[in-house]
Formats: sequence, C-alpha cells, structure tokens
Amino acid sequence: MTDEPDISTANTMRERAGESRVKLWLLLRSSRLLVASVLTVAVFATFVIAVATLDPPFVRQLESGDMIDTMFSTMITVIVTGTTVVVTIGQLVLSQENGPLGDQRERMASSMDFRDYTEELIGAPSPVEPAAFLSDIVDVTAQRTTTLREAIDENDNGDLRTEVDEFAESVTGNANAVQDQLDGAKFGSFDVLFAALNFNYAWKIFQVERFANEYEDSLGETEHDLLDDLKTALSLFGPAREHIKTLYFQWALINLSQIILYAAIPALAIAGIMVAIVDAGTFPGSTFGIEHIVLIVGGAFAVTLVPFMLFVSYILRIVTVAKRTLAIEPLILRDSQR
Repeated sequence: MTDEPDISTANTMRERAGESRVKLWLLLRSSRLLVASVLTVAVFATFVIAVATLDPPFVRQLESGDMIDTMFSTMITVIVTGTTVVVTIGQLVLSQENGPLGDQRERMASSMDFRDYTEELIGAPSPVEPAAFLSDIVDVTAQRTTTLREAIDENDNGDLRTEVDEFAESVTGNANAVQDQLDGAKFGSFDVLFAALNFNYAWKIFQVERFANEYEDSLGETEHDLLDDLKTALSLFGPAREHIKTLYFQWALINLSQIILYAAIPALAIAGIMVAIVDAGTFPGSTFGIEHIVLIVGGAFAVTLVPFMLFVSYILRIVTVAKRTLAIEPLILRDSQR
C-alpha cells in the first residue's frame, strides 16, 4: 500500500524555510536602517561592557600608549577602502545598464516579447507596475485552477477529483494571499519581492505534471488542455519573479552605494577628531561607574562602523533571497521543503 501523495505544501517563505519568524523578519522584512542601527548599538554595548569589566583598566591603557591614535587611524583606512569597494560594486551594477545600441535593442525586444506573451495570457495589456504585473499572472493562475477543478468534478476517477480539489484549494488560497500582499505594494521597497516569494509556483508545476502523468488514462483531451494552460500560467510566473528580483537587487545595491557614501563622511569626521583631539584626559569623570572616556571611545568606534553595518544589513537580505531562489524550475533544494 502506497502513501497518499502530498498535494498541498507550505506556500509562504516562512513556512518553507523552516526557520523562526523573528529570524526571517530580521533578514528580510525589517528596515535595513533598523538592522544596521541594532548592529551598531550591539557593538557599542559590547565594547563598553567588555572594556568596563575586563582588566587592565581602559584608562590606564590609554595613558600608557597611543591606543586611540592607532585604533582610529586604522578605522580611517578601513572606511576609505571599504567605501571605495562598495561604490565599485555599485558601478558594476550600473555598467550592466550600459551597452551599444544593438544590445539595447535586443534587450528591449526581449522585454516586449515577454510583455506580449503576458498580454496574451491575461487577455489585457500588461500592467506597468511590477506589483500589478505579478498580481495579474497570479490571478490568471487562480482562474485556470478553478476552471480545471470544475472540469475534473465531472471525472469518473474519485482519486483524481479528490487530489485536484485539494490542489485547487491550496492554489487559490495561496493566490488570494499573495494578491492581498501585492495590493498597493510599491517597487523599491521589499514588499513586492516578498509577496512574490510567497507564491510557491514550482511545487504547483510539479503537481500539474504529476496529474497529467499519473492520471493520463482518466483525463480527456479537454482536461489535458486545461492542465497545459495552468502549467503555462505557472511557468510564466517564474521568469516574471526572477526579473523583478533582478531589478530589486540592482535597486538595492545602488541604494547601498548611496547610503554608504552618506554614512562615510561623518564616520571619517569622527575618526579624524578622535585621532587629533581625544586622549586619556579629554573626558574625565564617570557615570554609573563607567568612565566617560570609555563611552566616548565606544560611541566613536560604533559610528565609524556604521558604513560596514549598512553593508552587512543590505547584503544579508540579498544573499538570503538569492539562496532561496536559486532554482527557477521545480527543484527542491532545502531539506525543510522535502
């Protein structure tokens, strides 16, 4: 006796990832500025606690050497070098948009061919808003799934009717949830891409292929055609999502270059002030048992790390999305989805 097939599956990114809601919120949904701020505050707190509690006392080390000069001179070099590298990455992203006229013409032709194909699928001009573009494809998928279910309801094979009914329930429920998330979502934020990641089209394509293969003898010509139509709609969502993902990656990397340039200026100024002015006797006294010089050095060190923290926060989101969308076809790469 064989086990019953798994028709529906986890649809949302969180369910498929098999990881905590908090972790995915930090990696994907939360503001990148918030993540960078949290990381910066964590560095500041760790520095102050460690310096205030460990021996030998920090002030004594400052008095016996040039720790501040060495520390912040190094940070100036790191900031300049790191900013240059990140800006170079941004320039590489922009270079993909440049090219000879022939390449630009071919790029335009490919894009218009895809839009024409989408227009044929949805029966209307392709929307210009990315969220609406994806939403229309999802809507057609849900409509074709409903049409398939209605046709299969007349089929004599009870197992086929049961499986298609469960499949249709999963697809339409997932489609409605994704359309709700796409409604009003603006490109540039992560909302559009996150909604697209919550539509598990690959597993749905596999189920359509399985129905056509396992129940070939029970399916009529019309039902085979309906399965092919549904597979076409699902297959179109894959490249559409990948295109939106590519555009978002380019957008995010360009934003990253800009914001790091903005953050590098005050970071360099703080590092320069620390090298030129601050020494062991600049900020005497203490608060709650913590020397003021410890707080000043810790705060300045945290500020000089802000460009790096911004880089970390943006790259964490990009690599997380990239890892979860490596396969465009129906391939399962993660243990949590098996």
